Amino acid sequence: MIDFPLVQVVPLQVGHWAQVRDIYAAGIATGHATFEPEPPSWAAFEANKLPAHRLVALDSSGTVLGWAAASAVSDRCVYAGVVEHSVYVDPAVQSRGIGRALLAGLATSTEAGAIWTIQSGIFPENAASLRLHHKAGFRIVGTRQRVGKMTYGPLAGQWRDVIMIERRSIITGRD
Repeated sequence: MIDFPLVQVVPLQVGHWAQVRDIYAAGIATGHATFEPEPPSWAAFEANKLPAHRLVALDSSGTVLGWAAASAVSDRCVYAGVVEHSVYVDPAVQSRGIGRALLAGLATSTEAGAIWTIQSGIFPENAASLRLHHKAGFRIVGTRQRVGKMTYGPLAGQWRDVIMIERRSIITGRD
């Protein structure tokens, strides 16, 4: 558990799902968060996200302010310490440290689980996410040009670039 002022980061449970789904949908609606056109069902989310690395940030009343989760990048044993993550913050509370708290919690949970690399892809237009990740110790490793075509929203049919980022642990995977 990570505590930031006015925020508590705890494991994401099924009871948080409705609020998590709504925050995910708000991110999707921007057109600059994901190629996914809609949030998955709880069953699909639960099946694809690693249980030890699913977190929510809660305010003092228990309202979900944001979430983070990680998925394995491969089932090959050499990539056992590499995950891909997502982090979403309720638009009403963005730029208040919620994302930083979630990324700190994710770093803690992944390092405790012998994960040495957290990676993700961010649309270049999502400058706020790029800044957040930079402050959290992520670095840009490259740009995948025209890697996917949008299927929804005002950018439907357009090819999108994705900036690849990663955070290497300073604790695990150092031998």
